[in-house]
Amino acid sequence: MKKTILITGGAGFIGSHLVRLMVNKYPDYRIINLDKLTYAGNLENLKDVENKDNYTFVKADITDAEAMQKLFQEYQFDSVIHLAAESHVDRSISNPMSFIETNIVGTVVLLNAARNTWKGNWEGKRFYQVSTDEVYGTLGETGLFTEETSYDPRSPYSASKASSDHLVRAYYHTYGMPIVISNCSNNYGPYQFPEKLLPLMINNIRHNKTLPVYGDGKYTRDWLWVEDHAKAIDMVFHKGENGETYNIGGNNEWKNIDLVHQLCDVMDELLGREKGASRQLITFVKDRPGHDRRYAIDATKIKNELGWEPEIQAEEGLIRTAKWYLENTDWLENVTSGAYQQYYKEQYAS
Repeated sequence: MKKTILITGGAGFIGSHLVRLMVNKYPDYRIINLDKLTYAGNLENLKDVENKDNYTFVKADITDAEAMQKLFQEYQFDSVIHLAAESHVDRSISNPMSFIETNIVGTVVLLNAARNTWKGNWEGKRFYQVSTDEVYGTLGETGLFTEETSYDPRSPYSASKASSDHLVRAYYHTYGMPIVISNCSNNYGPYQFPEKLLPLMINNIRHNKTLPVYGDGKYTRDWLWVEDHAKAIDMVFHKGENGETYNIGGNNEWKNIDLVHQLCDVMDELLGREKGASRQLITFVKDRPGHDRRYAIDATKIKNELGWEPEIQAEEGLIRTAKWYLENTDWLENVTSGAYQQYYKEQYAS
């Protein structure tokens, strides 16, 4: 095998798309998928690659320093692509401590395991931190986040990701560890846990439940098709410069209410309902604390330096996303019922 790569959080939404891409695209790479299998980690996401010769799954917790050190010693990883994180803002507001433990402590545990294993022999090594645009804070009606934008996190989630980004950079400057960081905008597509906006809305439309929209619905996000993101990570991993940050965006800004309206129309057509029927389910709810008004990514650097740009825009992506969830209702029902968590508890009892 040319490389042995640890991908953390590989059973999650973005992680599973990246694992699939890497396993299929690089048969001469050994891909180790490490995931704790919390509520958002689901091995059903990777059924199509689970028996590949170059793929291994390991159930473990990145905050367990002893377990991580043993794992690094066993596999002698050349590289780490670190996606494992608590990522839902609402959950961070109700339980910030779990975000501190996983996103900050877990990242340092991995950095230490890599440093202890590589012992300053940085040739061919790389620690890749996958982060979020939320570390930059919020924007007004105009402007874009660039790689030079100062960090200004507004939620426990974004603060924990900002902290882990800073620590990764610190290991680059202090120890010389070869690192790259990317900050992405909102991802969407298949296999996303239905606490997030689009799968939540799709599932509620299916069942004729209300569609909760925060505040006035005019919060603006840049939407990135998850497979485009996986391709970008692949490119940054192979071609990115050590110590650099790359913003990954979809060039695809939507106000939440406009996106929900568009999705309602797509769902009405796919479900054979009268046009406008699903829009009647929209209900505006009390805003969440510290809700950032607008995010928007300037992805010029990754385009100019590495040649990446998004391929899928929201009109096509929404149709693909809605079709996938409607064609995979068993997956959706298992996730929302929690049945798969019981299976993993029994299957991977520690």
